[in-house]
Order: sequence, then C-alpha cells, then structure tokens
Amino acid sequence: MPNTLTFDVAGSEPATITIERAIIAGWTGRNADAVNHHIAELQAIGVPPPSTVPLFYRVAASLITTDGEMETVDATGSGEAEPLVIDDGERLYLGLGSDHTDRQLETHSVALSKQICAKPVAPALWVFDEVVSHLDQIAVRSFIRDDESQAWTPYQEGTLASIRPLVELIDASPATSSGRLQPGTAMMCGTFAVLSGGVRPARFFRMEMTDPVLGRTIKHCYETKTLPVIS
Repeated sequence: MPNTLTFDVAGSEPATITIERAIIAGWTGRNADAVNHHIAELQAIGVPPPSTVPLFYRVAASLITTDGEMETVDATGSGEAEPLVIDDGERLYLGLGSDHTDRQLETHSVALSKQICAKPVAPALWVFDEVVSHLDQIAVRSFIRDDESQAWTPYQEGTLASIRPLVELIDASPATSSGRLQPGTAMMCGTFAVLSGGVRPARFFRMEMTDPVLGRTIKHCYETKTLPVIS
C-alpha cells in the first residue's frame, strides 16, 4: 500500500513523496570483521546468521513513518540507526531511519521480525547529489533511555565509511533501475555495532546524522509504547 510522507529538504522546498516499496539492506558492513561482529551480537540473542551478505528484505511501504511514537506487541524490540535513501523519480535523497526490529521474533524469522515493526525515519532529507562526494565523512549516532528523566546512553556510532558504498547498495538492490532506485523506493542501508552492552530494547531511541562538510545535522527521536496483552 503506497505511503505518502512530507519531508523537509535542506536548501529546498519540502518534498511530498509517495513511498511504494520499502527495502531493508542488511549485513552491509564494508569491513568483514565488523559484519561478523554484528552477526555475533545477534547470535548472542538467538538470531541465526544470514545466508549471504548483503541481504535485502522487503517490508511494507506503510511501515515507514515520521511519527514520534510507535506501538509494539511486546518490549523486546530495539532500534538500529541507518542511512536511508529515497528516490521520488526526480531526485535521490539521503535521510536517516531506524530499522526497529522485534528481537524475540527475529530468533524465528529475520524477515518477519522486520515486517512486524514500524520503521521510524527523520522528517528531513538531503539531496543525494549534494553529499555524494563526501559520504564517507557523514557520521551516524544513536542513543537510548528507558525514562524521560534519565540521561541518554550512547548506543551506536560510526561513519558511512564503515558501510558499503551506498551507490553499490543501490545497484545491488532488487529495486534498481539504470543506476537509480525505482521511483517511490525507500531503502535503509545498514547499521553499526552496539558500542557496549549488546543489542537491547529501550523505551526511547534517538538518532542523528551529521555532515561535517556542509555543517548540518538530521535528528529524530521516537518512543516505543507496548500494547496491553489481552488474555
């Protein structure tokens, strides 16, 4: 089902984009040791290793959301800060999203665990052509906390230099067309290892992406609310 969202675009008018397909690119680390480290993190909580790397998962386009709240069936899910590319048919954009994943379900099926959760994204984008020459310098960080009164705990940190070149991921994706994503495609491009303490859930997830060359930052925060269980 198509999903229409409006984004602020740095240096341009806001863009209203109808997302018709959503893809999660997984296991995209440029360094094999980093990929194996993330695989080991997930194996530690019972998640089977991937059949190949990178791996592309299709999820419903309707899961992409700019809302600041998301509802889940249980409290086992956790966020993953990732670069996001969106093609509206005229322009390719770079944004920031969280591949929020149900970790309990992930031990049964990675594909299902990704489909079951909303995918929060920041309501702001950069024009891809403006950043393509220095993508490796762009930094992504995430933070977690379980209560509004708590200080934020650093959770992830890295630069796009540790992720496979985004142009290569676009070319390898199942929705590529002549070196571009098919119009209406949104694709998350992989994440970073957890800084310490392993993969874990948190009520609040905050993420930011910083461009040190152009001096700008995209930020987004969301809260996970657990639905009551009806017996």
